[in-house]
Amino acid sequence: MFAKTIDYLISQGVDSPEIALVLGSGLGDMVDEFEDSIKIPYENIPNFPVSTVKGHEGAFVYGKLSGRKVVALQGRFHYYEGYDIQTVTYPIRVFHELGIKQLVVTNACGGVNESFNIGDLMVISDHINLAGVNPLIGPNLDQHGPRFVDMSHAYSSRTHGILNQIAAEEGYQLQSGVYTWFAGPTYETPAEIRYARTIGGDAVGMSTVPEVIVAKHCGMEVTGISCITNLAAGMQASLDHKEVIEVTKHQKPRFNHLVKELVARM
Repeated sequence: MFAKTIDYLISQGVDSPEIALVLGSGLGDMVDEFEDSIKIPYENIPNFPVSTVKGHEGAFVYGKLSGRKVVALQGRFHYYEGYDIQTVTYPIRVFHELGIKQLVVTNACGGVNESFNIGDLMVISDHINLAGVNPLIGPNLDQHGPRFVDMSHAYSSRTHGILNQIAAEEGYQLQSGVYTWFAGPTYETPAEIRYARTIGGDAVGMSTVPEVIVAKHCGMEVTGISCITNLAAGMQASLDHKEVIEVTKHQKPRFNHLVKELVARM
């Protein structure tokens, strides 16, 4: 199932990566920090999907970051693009087949918590799945993990602590909160945002959760970082994807430093 993908990546120079990054909307320039990088367009990789969203370049990148061998998805795949949920999460299983044990997922999202500000970085402490789909539905891949997956600790408290330490050293504070997944591609209604806040959501977005579920199925340690790019529906006048990209551009230096330091200390 994965052999053609893995064989091709190895043939292109991907060699025993330790850590994988999934880079969300507007955050793909993180790969410019890689040393000796190899960039492979998604369309060249056998059995790999292709990203169709503006702000997602669409490349698999391998290199060294903070002295560690890493791979990154420069742009992810979303359920709203029309892919089935197994295709959306296929790259995470490829990471597992490459021997990766640590995954860092990032995204741009809307703030639901009324104490959050545009531009805040939020460490994901937990998530809520409101999309009505789970990537583990169907035959279980026993070679990857068990039929029933414990999600009690979906996100690593260990790396959460590392991120807070890095921020404290730089003199700023990270937010911490629960990411709520809606399928999209419409932004949520004000009523849906009130509901998300009532049930404990601090931020909303259209990605990340299926990737994390599959990563936990594969036994990975998962770290999640969100950039709050807008206030959610009903909390500001209107919502626009251009704003998402602009805010992430502004936060690049802080985001890049945070991820580089995290990789170094993982």
